[in-house]
Amino acid sequence: MGNKIVQPEGWAPAKGYANGILTEGKTLYIGGQIGWNSEKIFEEKDFIGQMEQVLKNIKEIIEAAGGRVENIVRLTWFIIDKGDYMANQSAVGAAYRRVFGRHFPAMSVVVVKELIEDEALIEIEATAEL
Repeated sequence: MGNKIVQPEGWAPAKGYANGILTEGKTLYIGGQIGWNSEKIFEEKDFIGQMEQVLKNIKEIIEAAGGRVENIVRLTWFIIDKGDYMANQSAVGAAYRRVFGRHFPAMSVVVVKELIEDEALIEIEATAEL
């Protein structure tokens, strides 16, 4: 197979998973991203801060594959606190637009009990057509 692993330059290596896989057909599958930086450090402890970092991570992976955020066709959000998400809709929208502008792909939001990384409040996976 001609699939290519996408790893942004300078990021700490992914262990046991790939941050992104680009298929020969130019579909980019981005594994669930959480709110840590390229060195796997959580700089933000609140939902909005982590959400914005997650979106920046997704953007960086897409750009490393030669694409742009406008190439995203699907986002699946996993959150652990529905109340926090619902109470901060204005801030969610503002943070989203700061990173992705006004590009709104198909999206789902799923509330989960917890995420693998204890500090993570949100995880988002994405699919893009490049």
